[in-house]
Amino acid sequence: MAHLIQDSNFDELLANNSLVVVDFSATWCGPCRMVTPIIEELAGTYAGRALIGKADIEEAVELTEKYGIRSVPTILFFKNGELLSDKFVGAVSKNTLVDKIESLL
Repeated sequence: MAHLIQDSNFDELLANNSLVVVDFSATWCGPCRMVTPIIEELAGTYAGRALIGKADIEEAVELTEKYGIRSVPTILFFKNGELLSDKFVGAVSKNTLVDKIESLL
């Protein structure tokens, strides 16, 4: 199950995991609903090796503003606490996400 990422727990999650994948999404977003099952599956697949979670843009307002999220879904990658330049905007396939995560582990 994907971790729930909020303004209040993000820094701790980032500090305690070498690879963090954050899916910024919204409940009303069609493409987000297509990506959600993929994120949920990958969170289980990579448990213990990467933290994969979801941040609702209407609940994690500070994070949404801090990272300039303008479109959803947007998936950001953090390695050793640093935001990587790689990101995906819009619906993305499972294979694309697996390839990216594997390259970062």
